[in-house]
Amino acid sequence: MNRSTGNWVFVTGVALLVVWVLLPIWFLMVNALSSPEEVTGFPKHFWPSFDLASMSFFIEFQGVARALWNSVRVAVLTMVLSIGLGAPAGYALSRFDFPGKEVFRVLVVMTRAFPLPLLALPLAVMFIRTGLDDTAIGLALVHTVLALPFAVLITFSLFSGIPVELEEAAWTLGCTRVQAFRKVIMPLALPGIAASAVFAFVISWNEVFAAAVLTIENRTLTAFLLQSIDVSPLPLKFAGGAALVLPALAFIFAVRRYLFAMWGIANR
Repeated sequence: MNRSTGNWVFVTGVALLVVWVLLPIWFLMVNALSSPEEVTGFPKHFWPSFDLASMSFFIEFQGVARALWNSVRVAVLTMVLSIGLGAPAGYALSRFDFPGKEVFRVLVVMTRAFPLPLLALPLAVMFIRTGLDDTAIGLALVHTVLALPFAVLITFSLFSGIPVELEEAAWTLGCTRVQAFRKVIMPLALPGIAASAVFAFVISWNEVFAAAVLTIENRTLTAFLLQSIDVSPLPLKFAGGAALVLPALAFIFAVRRYLFAMWGIANR
């Protein structure tokens, strides 16, 4: 009886969590895929009418295409920089002992302790002086700082879960450290690297404060929507929300098998 009660509580909790997460996304998609008249009218419908008038209105809205392209550029740059810097750092933390190793791990996490609004003004002044203001690479650097702790910690946990004996066996068979990493460790670490890419992409895609402060002409989609949210019609707001949610969901869905495989490798 206790086991049955526990299973019932677990299933109920999971169902409530799923509803809590998916219900807002569902209603967002319903309004984005309905006509403007249905979005502003009452009563509301639970199923979309699959009228693309709202999405067409959003895509044809002046400045949206450029903002969408800026978001893609910044997110991809953030993803590349986060993986390029985070994966080697995670490997070094898992394989080497050096003075200050634990301090370095704490400092990596501590970078998330500083609120971005507190750093916005110094960053804006520095970027203006260096010519990085209102550029994709400048905003990508800020987003990389936000995503890098997750990349380091995820890859560190993954490399720690891969036995060092596999590398040692490759060394005894004539591989150098670089060859052993590329041929043995990298295929096993691919799920963690994919997970780091997911987090970096989503963090950059959804970030709005730095994008609004550090860009003017080259605003990302989040900053563009924030700028025009007060004066935009309701169908544009729902279509813009769907445009922000769908790419992140599609990206996670594309790499889901790597995310699921990551936990199995890490546990071993």
